[in-house]
Amino acid sequence: MKFEPIAPFKPFSAVFAPPDEDFATDWLAAPARPEEREQERALAAELLRAMRAKPPGVGGVDDFLREFKLSSREGLAIMALAEALVRAPDNATADLLVADKLAAGDFDHHHALSHAPLVQASAYALGLSARVVEAEDSPHRVVAGLARRLGVPALRAAARQAMRLLGGHFVFGETIEAALARAASSACRRDLYSFDMLGEGARTALDAESHFDAYDRAIDAIGKMAEGAAPAQRPGISVKLSALHPRYEAISADRVRAELTPRLLELAQLARQKNIGLTVDAEEADRLELSLDIIARVASDPSLGDWEGFGLAIQAYQKRAGAVIDHVAELARSLGRRINARLVKGAYWDSEIKRTQERGLADFPVFTRKAMTDLNYVACVERLFAASHLYPQIATHNALTAAAVVARAKGRTDYEFQRLHGMGEALHDELRRHSSVACRVYAPVGPHRELLAYLVRRLIENGANASFVARAAEPDFPQEELLADPLERLRASGRARHAHLLAPSELFAPERKNSAGVEFGDSAALAALLAEIEPHRKALAAIEPRALGPGVAMEQAQKAFAAWSATPVDQRADSLLRAADLIEAQRGKLIALLQAEGGKTLDDAVAEVREAADLCRYYASEARKLCAEARLPGVTGEDNLFSRRGRGVFVCISPWNFPLAIFSGQIAAALAAGNCVVAKPAEQTPRIAVAAVELFKAAGVPEGALGCAPGDGALGAALLSDPRAAGVAFTGSVETAQAIQRALAARSGPIVPLIAETGGVNAMIVDSTALLEQVSDDALTSAFRSAGQRCSALRLLCLQEDIAEPAIKMLIGAARELRVGDPRNIATHVGPVIDAEAKASLDCYLAQCAATGRILFAGAAPVLGNFVAPHIVRLDRPRDLAREIFGPVLHVATWRAEQFSELIDEIAASGYGLTLGLHTRIERRIVELARKAPAGNLYVNRNMIGAVVGSQPFGGFGLSGTGPKAGGPDYLRRFCREIALSVNRASLGGDAGLLALDD
Repeated sequence: MKFEPIAPFKPFSAVFAPPDEDFATDWLAAPARPEEREQERALAAELLRAMRAKPPGVGGVDDFLREFKLSSREGLAIMALAEALVRAPDNATADLLVADKLAAGDFDHHHALSHAPLVQASAYALGLSARVVEAEDSPHRVVAGLARRLGVPALRAAARQAMRLLGGHFVFGETIEAALARAASSACRRDLYSFDMLGEGARTALDAESHFDAYDRAIDAIGKMAEGAAPAQRPGISVKLSALHPRYEAISADRVRAELTPRLLELAQLARQKNIGLTVDAEEADRLELSLDIIARVASDPSLGDWEGFGLAIQAYQKRAGAVIDHVAELARSLGRRINARLVKGAYWDSEIKRTQERGLADFPVFTRKAMTDLNYVACVERLFAASHLYPQIATHNALTAAAVVARAKGRTDYEFQRLHGMGEALHDELRRHSSVACRVYAPVGPHRELLAYLVRRLIENGANASFVARAAEPDFPQEELLADPLERLRASGRARHAHLLAPSELFAPERKNSAGVEFGDSAALAALLAEIEPHRKALAAIEPRALGPGVAMEQAQKAFAAWSATPVDQRADSLLRAADLIEAQRGKLIALLQAEGGKTLDDAVAEVREAADLCRYYASEARKLCAEARLPGVTGEDNLFSRRGRGVFVCISPWNFPLAIFSGQIAAALAAGNCVVAKPAEQTPRIAVAAVELFKAAGVPEGALGCAPGDGALGAALLSDPRAAGVAFTGSVETAQAIQRALAARSGPIVPLIAETGGVNAMIVDSTALLEQVSDDALTSAFRSAGQRCSALRLLCLQEDIAEPAIKMLIGAARELRVGDPRNIATHVGPVIDAEAKASLDCYLAQCAATGRILFAGAAPVLGNFVAPHIVRLDRPRDLAREIFGPVLHVATWRAEQFSELIDEIAASGYGLTLGLHTRIERRIVELARKAPAGNLYVNRNMIGAVVGSQPFGGFGLSGTGPKAGGPDYLRRFCREIALSVNRASLGGDAGLLALDD
């Protein structure tokens, strides 16, 4: 088939998250096919019987899941061991990890039910280890006891051997040469293969280069040994785009297209030269449009000629799967050649759900019910069979799904089944007998260290409660239920969605609505957001903050207090809800202001608008509960009533780093409690404050109840000294907070509350069980997002010395990929610091670090403007960082494995207590950290910023603030005065209510 060059193919376009109900309506309205469905069920039953009747071999995932259910303690413990044990290079940490996980399970009393050697060996090794653990009551005594009886290495060796048994079975080969040799053996020759080079997504340019080289070598090696006439009859390779670029993300789309497309094209050209298949693996939903764009660019390149080995994976759990098939089919038709389409159900369902909720999107991009995914899979199969220019590659381990495919194929054989190595072998053996269709095995290749993350993903995916593989592995699970028609399940339940998975907008229902976010990977949503922002780019010049004298501001607020305090709490709350709605409705203007005046990147600005709206809604909800009058118990004849009211005029002093969210949050809390407010914004960001105050007033807050007083420190001092100030809410530096505390103490008159939130020397502790890729992601986000100008930002990274070298190497490589520049450019990761003074201070500090040879990495930043590039600075000891460095500077120190407890104490000794992170797979360390609680906000195996209102109340203690936590259930209490009213109802001569009681 002759190839003709074509114009650039039209970009993929589909609704990001269409309603589940639309799909369900269409499927339920389709003509019934009772005879066909009965045939499918009969074939599925035959396939299932063959699966369950297969005698055990070495043992596969189905055998393993039968033995260790993931809902059991043992199953969870094995997941933790498999995921982390091989990573721990030091024996001390490995001993702790093994003791921790084996104590969590019940391996000593676990008797292997499976006859598969793999499962029996794993159970024996884990049971032996557990018996050693059971004899002791702490990891330290475990190790000491082993030295007396079996020797220190015994426990570690037994557990590691169990993990190696698992890993050795589920990896096809540790090198591509070993994998090819195995594929050529007599036991494996009947199958085709698609080799997957294991490894996490690239974090650094070196990672991307290494992955590219591995793919390049693999394609060359496969091509030399491949047999067969065409790619469909020959082994192939699977490629992950995220492994080929360190910033494979929507906001870096232009850069990714320019840099990644040539890399993928080069691999495709080599695969064409070797006449083997190359399939681009599927990624998360936010990367779909970018992936399809790159795939279309590569597929359309004239150098590929009429080669029919190029393909991609399509995820049926994505609601856009059908649209993807139509798009790729049209691409193939325009090229005049066949494209391979591997249909999978999808492997990132849990992370897609969480990501959607975190981002506050309108709906999920994936189905939330298994029945819906199963139905969509079959609908996608029908689409594939109808597309003449697509070669269907049906990847499934589900007997019912496989039966539906065979039925819809209607005897055709120009497609193939696919399975994961180590899974579904019995099913696919039986499918060969019924369909004469080729089977291709997706075969992971790589060292055990890379395998285990893959293994855990596969086991979790297929061991989930609703998984066909997990249920089929249980011989007592009823066949009728296992093979129940998903369409009938849908019809019977009447639910297209999972009953226990709330839409992101309903995450905090019924108390409040969640704020709405934007998916930058959805081009339509991003374009709409940018269109909202663009008209307001010059809004900054149109807003002129008016100087309101402190005396005038306090007088107006004092006059308004009586009326506002007497306003029913429901009315006050309604005003805040309207303010939240207006904040979201005016997000375009607010984001433009945040970028122009506050130097916010687009993702930071969107997040701040969301937080401001969330705080208004949260405090409105809390006020309804807290400020409602309550009747208290007491003796008969008395009424005891308890209520909370506003204190008077609150002075709210907010910082420049969150000029909308913190500013609005302080105001909302004070107003909700019945106070009037004089708000003093930071000198650097007065226009954002003026815009926010206008929205509060438009929402119904009376003119005098809220005043905005932009100005310098002298104006703030005048507000604090005013005797009408009934309380102060402050966020800023510890030095300013202490000055405010002294000023309030020096005042005569009433003692007023100070709610202060300051900064911290925020540390993250990383031990050798942590996944370095996750550490790198979380550390860079925590240290450099918002140019490090967050109270919660990571300042000190404490790495266990055994992993310090590779961890620092990865951090430096990942930091080098960050783009510093104009925050209005969507591709910018790090914007400017707030002003020239802040830049000068940071430059001076970094110069001192450079003079002492402590800078490990210095990034690149524009010369003009207040830009400071990300820096990584080496420290000798954690305690050497004695103060907060407020900018994109990450300090790194190391610690010894046996010094975990001492390290926590050393960090706590700084006097700060705001945020602290921990990356570990050892549960006992998490428990110890929680028990010691050296900071107000503790984050485990995640980043340390972006506390969610109502979920992660934010605030510290010691030098980091007074509490209570913002966005938490106790915050409003500090804004209230409490009233107890006791009325003696018997004062008129008796208790009429008591005397009227029936006998």
